[in-house]
Amino acid sequence: MAGTKAPGAKKPTAAQRAKAEADARKVIARNKKARHDYHIDETFEAGIALTGTEVKALRMGRASLIEGWIEVTGGEAWLHNVHIPEYSQGSWTNHGPRRKRKLLLHKDEIVRLGSKSREKGHTVVPLELYFTKGKAKVEIALARGKQEWDKRETLRRKQAEREAQAAMSLRRHM
Repeated sequence: MAGTKAPGAKKPTAAQRAKAEADARKVIARNKKARHDYHIDETFEAGIALTGTEVKALRMGRASLIEGWIEVTGGEAWLHNVHIPEYSQGSWTNHGPRRKRKLLLHKDEIVRLGSKSREKGHTVVPLELYFTKGKAKVEIALARGKQEWDKRETLRRKQAEREAQAAMSLRRHM
């Protein structure tokens, strides 16, 4: 009885589909280098204070978190060196591509990030920039720097895992 509906199941309306699509997480930029260079201890979701042209540029799907970093000063968290290119149809109101942007976090999260980032070897880095429910968010992480041998060990472990998966897949298909 393939293709039959469960009794009482209704097809979602256009409004329900639109809401589900709006609630979905649309990723704009990922910082893959951060996961390679750091041990991630804890992650947080933060809002970002943006101008109108920045939001429009992000909706076009253009941004780079590669060189981004977070600074906690004066009870506020700031996102530095994240590149959001100028909006092509913008006028004199266009934003600076690498300006510092305020992060919107709870006070206790800011205090926690500030105290941990002052410890030796700890830093706060952006991992992902995305839209959820129509709002621009950034996933940030409290991280510890990896040594060079740590990075090599991680790569070796991933390679071994890939080879094991391939061998199991091959075995399954025989």
